[in-house]
Amino acid sequence: MLLLVLTASGVLSGMGATARADSGSDSTVANVVVDTSITLTAMTPSFTLRGIPGETVTEKSAVSMRVTTNNLAGYVVTVRPVSTELVGSIPGNDDVIPTSLLEVRGPEQGNGFTSLTPGAPVQVASSAVRAVPGGDIIDSDYRITIPPVRSDTYSGTLDYVATTL
Repeated sequence: MLLLVLTASGVLSGMGATARADSGSDSTVANVVVDTSITLTAMTPSFTLRGIPGETVTEKSAVSMRVTTNNLAGYVVTVRPVSTELVGSIPGNDDVIPTSLLEVRGPEQGNGFTSLTPGAPVQVASSAVRAVPGGDIIDSDYRITIPPVRSDTYSGTLDYVATTL
């Protein structure tokens, strides 16, 4: 805003004046919605049990994984075989090993082992609280009594699933 003043000599003089600023204010609320998350990472890609027919073979900590969740109620981890049989790798080998002969022991089993059955997930671990920062490390032991089958490497896929409670 410019103010013009008439001086005693009759000359107009320009005097600067600061304009008065108007202001308004309001506020908003910041909301951050944190959803429940769970991840299963650092899974052992494969393991091998080796022996001769009739021998019972155990592998401690055969499978290791990391479970990370922010769910205060915790989580469960299950495992199940994808198929009913472990199949040989040598072409023409018709021998198979039933997956039910493969047994797992996780923290849930204590000292005992549980047979695997397709379509029936076995709970190997659980927690009633969220995972520690960086995730909980879970190990599973495996055991099998090798049946009378041909010498070969028999394989099958095991699906692990971590679920929040």
